[in-house]
Amino acid sequence: MVTPTPLPARTPPDLPGFDPRWSRIITIPARTDARERIGVHTLDSRADSESESEPVTLTVVCVHGNPTWSYLWRNVARQAPEGVRVIAPDQVGMGFSAREDRDGPRRLAQRIDDLSEIVDGLDVRGPVVVIAHDWGGPVALGWSQKVLDQRESPYEIIGVVLTNTAVHQPEHRSSPRAIAATRLPGVLGIMTRRTQGFVRATTAISKVDANTARAFRAPYRRSIERRSIEDFVADIPLETNHPSRATLDRIAAGMDALTNIPTLLVWGMRDPVFSVRYLDDLRRRLPNAEVQQFHDAGHLVLEDRPDAISDIWSWIADVRSGAIRAGGKSVEAEGQSPDLVANLRRRSADLGAYEVAIGEPSVDGAGSFRDVTWAALDDRVGRLATGLRARGVRPGDRVAVLIPPGADLLAVVYAVWSLGASIVVIDAAHGPRSLLRSLRGARLDHVVAARRAEPIVRLLRVPGVVVWQNHLADLLEPSGVVDREPPGDAGTDAAIVFTSGATGPAKPVAYSRARIAATRDMLVSHYGFTDADVLVAAFAPWAVLGPLLGISSVIPEMDASRPGSLTAQALTEAMEHAGGTVMWMSPAALRSVLRGASVGSEARARLARAGGSLRLLLLAGAPIAAALLRDVIDVWPECEVRTPYGMTEVLPATDVLASEVLAEGSGHGVLVGTALPGVEIAIAPLDANGVPSFDLSSETGLLGEVAIRAPHAKDRYDSRAFVERFASRNRGWHRSGDIGLIDHRGRLWIEGRLGHVITTVDGPIGPVSVEQMIEAELDGMIVAAVGVGPVGAQVLAVVCAPMVGGQAKSSNGKTPLDRAHVQLADEELTQRVRDIARRSLMREITAVLWIDRMPVDIRHGAKIDRSKLAGDAARFLAGHR
Repeated sequence: MVTPTPLPARTPPDLPGFDPRWSRIITIPARTDARERIGVHTLDSRADSESESEPVTLTVVCVHGNPTWSYLWRNVARQAPEGVRVIAPDQVGMGFSAREDRDGPRRLAQRIDDLSEIVDGLDVRGPVVVIAHDWGGPVALGWSQKVLDQRESPYEIIGVVLTNTAVHQPEHRSSPRAIAATRLPGVLGIMTRRTQGFVRATTAISKVDANTARAFRAPYRRSIERRSIEDFVADIPLETNHPSRATLDRIAAGMDALTNIPTLLVWGMRDPVFSVRYLDDLRRRLPNAEVQQFHDAGHLVLEDRPDAISDIWSWIADVRSGAIRAGGKSVEAEGQSPDLVANLRRRSADLGAYEVAIGEPSVDGAGSFRDVTWAALDDRVGRLATGLRARGVRPGDRVAVLIPPGADLLAVVYAVWSLGASIVVIDAAHGPRSLLRSLRGARLDHVVAARRAEPIVRLLRVPGVVVWQNHLADLLEPSGVVDREPPGDAGTDAAIVFTSGATGPAKPVAYSRARIAATRDMLVSHYGFTDADVLVAAFAPWAVLGPLLGISSVIPEMDASRPGSLTAQALTEAMEHAGGTVMWMSPAALRSVLRGASVGSEARARLARAGGSLRLLLLAGAPIAAALLRDVIDVWPECEVRTPYGMTEVLPATDVLASEVLAEGSGHGVLVGTALPGVEIAIAPLDANGVPSFDLSSETGLLGEVAIRAPHAKDRYDSRAFVERFASRNRGWHRSGDIGLIDHRGRLWIEGRLGHVITTVDGPIGPVSVEQMIEAELDGMIVAAVGVGPVGAQVLAVVCAPMVGGQAKSSNGKTPLDRAHVQLADEELTQRVRDIARRSLMREITAVLWIDRMPVDIRHGAKIDRSKLAGDAARFLAGHR
């Protein structure tokens, strides 16, 4: 018998996106051990009679928080695959479930029991995946632990997805300000029950439209309907003596039960309530969990990023098939951890008190350098490692290193590696906002930083130690006694390195100790590095590699965040000081050195003499103009100049001599050469709409996405589970996002980025070969080819911009271009470009535009944002001037 309640359960009105056939009302006990029953409204994708007869192979149980309801899961239900049942109950007193006619709030323990009753009442059987949000997280986790503790059950939990939730208040952290403010005396009732303030605030902190916001408010129009919103907030156990505190403590303590359950954390990073601190807490409790962060999403992450739902379903499919297993390790992770400090110790033991490990610009300036010997560096690393361990740095911890290249950077990096911890590295060129956003999502434990990074470090609020560069000496213990064998295994993370952000948002790339060691071994083997070599690290981040490779290094005076700040004089002084034999340089730095305003004939001659000892020059990071290659060969004719191709995810992958590139001229794009030993290259051919095939091919002449397989490729994208799944959809391969083709000699040519493909009626084409053909006949200009119009029927437009000092006048891709700067090119330039295209490319150019500056990346000043240009061109040609 059902006891009458003031507001019985009911079905929702007609709401956007909510299928009325999903509504089902069941009854459960009103209280534990109570005979009275209460109605619960449930979204059940198998509620209608037609679908009930179909076999169910998987059930997904979705648990909402406060003040949402089952409407939150409508898109999950809509995308459910065949044979999958989605159940999303409105918690008692929430949504369109009944409002219970009893005193006192419904506590956490009761809500866990409610979920058990609901699932049992719906006769769920077989495998179950749980998805939860907000304070539905503790309810779902408490229920999951309860199920896992049962010896016999008609269903089995095989996966858990948590979105912007928490299992406990992180230690030494205050509660969210929004919740603390709502809990203030006199405020709670006003915000939650007497007004719609709490409900409206929930949708306001995400990007839902007005209709969706009204749908979320639909069950909460009257004060009596909002009573449980108040009760829910009051039931958050912020105090140690709170009635629900013991239950939440038990849930937090029982998180180990999920160790062998595949778990996915999907997080909106703009959530002011369940901020990154709660994500970090869950990651520490669930170290095997996969993580997907969305920096542009807020509290209602699946509303802000509805595209994530299909990725969640894809993840669930892999869980069902057994492709995803919690705690699984790669084969290489099973071996002994490689010693990343071995070459530093070897060089230290071999006359290391006299040989220089690194030379860095002296604080005195004027071309002077400070040298640090191998023995001194090894001693500093050991003593620093001991000091860091004493202050709490442990194996597996993450240490952000925010100091410029130099001896201090090397000492910190190798000290961290000595302890079995990992470094987190991000380019300072990203700027403060991007740096803070990226580092907040990196699950940092400790930070070592230069003082100028103090504003960012303070905002990070890391749980562990913060060490300032000028206080490193305070950490040095009298003796550096560290374990000779690094702790951890081969699969332990060694580095999280952020991409440059030149071709999209910066992504954190995780490298295990095994992969770092494989990179070391490949570089030493392929380039023949010996103890006699001296690395001129004109591409500053690579200064870290010196001790790993066992070679000495020298760093020219420059701003590490701006490669273009390197001058011919600074490079000359570094080479004169160290007698460099190998140089690693970015194209932006090379342009500055060889084509800067101060590079006269005398400076050029001195530069040539200083580089007389160079045997190898590696130019990497961005496309390099033929004129620049000829320039560098002219300066150092005896030096072997190579332009290896790779990316943060795998560097390098291919290699080619500059002389071979020049001999080929313009062809199918940028020639990047043949695969390095142990590296495989394949192509995923493009269809008519520019979409790459799932299957990979080694056939020559096919334009498609470049895929790479190599022992030294990344392990994964950290905290980007969906990005990683997409990039690694061919098991063992990395989909690069670059497009290109393999020629008949097995060489790879790069034609641009996947997002820059031009899909004409004659098929897809890459922009780079078009640009090269035109630029070859247009002195002093940089050209970008873009497609305008609908996919599959795009026309070709060319945007021209002036060259200044041998490089593009750049907007750096950061500030929108003033549309007044986009205009039709003059008649003479237009005709020249069209003639070149007809003669060399056998193609028609629909429009030739002029722009006063080209949107290129900050790091290299060479990677054009063609997607932005395509949008600008389309708007201009449509008449929006």
